[in-house]
Amino acid sequence: MADGGLLERARADYRARRWQDARDAYAELETALDPDDLRRYAETQWWLGEIDACLRLLDAAIRLLPTDAEKTAELALVIALVRYTRGDATMGAAWVRRAARILAAHPDSVQHIYLIYSRAGMGLDDSGVLWSTDAADRAAAVAARLGRADADALSLVVAGMRALREGEVSEAFDRLDDAMLHVVAGDVPPIWASDVLCTTIHACDEVADFRRMDAWTRATEEWSAANGAPPVYTGVCRVHRLELQSAGGDWPRIEGELESVCEAIAATDAWIAGTGWYQLGELRRLRGDGVGARVAYGQARVRGIEPLPGAALLDLQDGRADRAWTMLTSALAPGDALRRSRLLRAAVEVALAGGRRADAGVLSEELDAAATRFGSDGLKAWAAQARAMVGLADGDGPGAVEAANEALELFRRLGRRWDQAHVLTASARAFELCADHDAAAGARIRAHEILEDLGAAPIVIHLPDDEDDVLTAREREVIALVAEGHPNRRIAQELVISEKTVGRHLANIYIKLGVSTRTAASAWWHAHSARSRR
Repeated sequence: MADGGLLERARADYRARRWQDARDAYAELETALDPDDLRRYAETQWWLGEIDACLRLLDAAIRLLPTDAEKTAELALVIALVRYTRGDATMGAAWVRRAARILAAHPDSVQHIYLIYSRAGMGLDDSGVLWSTDAADRAAAVAARLGRADADALSLVVAGMRALREGEVSEAFDRLDDAMLHVVAGDVPPIWASDVLCTTIHACDEVADFRRMDAWTRATEEWSAANGAPPVYTGVCRVHRLELQSAGGDWPRIEGELESVCEAIAATDAWIAGTGWYQLGELRRLRGDGVGARVAYGQARVRGIEPLPGAALLDLQDGRADRAWTMLTSALAPGDALRRSRLLRAAVEVALAGGRRADAGVLSEELDAAATRFGSDGLKAWAAQARAMVGLADGDGPGAVEAANEALELFRRLGRRWDQAHVLTASARAFELCADHDAAAGARIRAHEILEDLGAAPIVIHLPDDEDDVLTAREREVIALVAEGHPNRRIAQELVISEKTVGRHLANIYIKLGVSTRTAASAWWHAHSARSRR
């Protein structure tokens, strides 16, 4: 028999969201708790990030339940969601199937909405696709009959995610935004609310709607604070916040914080941790730390996040264009148009680097169509950026300049500084094609300033068989003498120019070649000269 005073204190702490106090009080009573209090005890462990303890208690609660089909099914679905979130998809699916068997012979209830939501989000319904049309229709019909706020919220998420995959972006976010209002109002049980929050933020990220992603990340932070700022959701929000902050700079701080928070939430939310590891890999790749990037990408992959397009772009940076192309084309197999759109800009770059101009054109056109269909500024910026790269490959300087300017303005609006530097680097190449050398120099200087401020590695615009066009005639003279081991003073004397001019030429050469030292520039020249003699 449970100590009545201690039990009331545990329940009061639970209602007041004093999770640690409630957990400690319940711990003294564990063997005497009924299924409802065991579930509350499990929830305190969930809020505190103790997922193994949470699952142990949920398992104990479901074994003690009487023959109450709805309660048993609901608890089975909670276990499924917790297991799936931590990365145990097989066990999660098994619990969903158990709930489906229990509910099959019972009339519609809110548990049926939880079941539809779970199956739709895990791709377990009869269609085998995520967020199917059948699931959206069924959820809407059940929610309309029930007239409950929590059922309405989950139904709206299923409908919103289905609309998103059909390209009805405005309708999708109308539905998702309405669902989020239910969540922040406290209409949805916390474990389900947390999944709605993450699903909606992920949807924003999928369509590169960074402004909406920022707004709902802030809402999630407020929801977390209102629920006692528990460690589990403080960590999840921190991953999203750091991902957004990385667009503006401060990379050394963000890199350290991302690694720390990903390690902290790995056992709690494997999927979000994997997302964070991928972002960490991206920062390391852009800073020139290829080894560190591969480690982070590996951590993402272990947690179920395929590290693309970053891993393919890293292969491209390492000179393995064919491997990068194989990796991306495998991921671009026919499927979800939204998922494909996230890979297309990188696929255009990799295709061009490997001499696949026709493929690049097709992929660029698909990205244009996706940007029109999904409508976000992020996708529009990537589409314009891809058109600029294709224009460069075709030698169309004016077209490349126009597309690059469009992308640059969009990236400025979005505050994405590294992307601005990438576009400026492409712009410089495009201006050279137009024989506007002053504009080219200005674009390179602005790109260099951004990269230097970010602490990023130099950017190389990878195009096939264009080494002869990378450097001007004077820059080739300068690097040839550098490769022979001459200091700047000797080069200035040989070419009858000032040492300051030699330094300016070298700065341009470093930016164009994506190197940062005389040794690396000399190595490029020797390799280039060897190819030219073949």
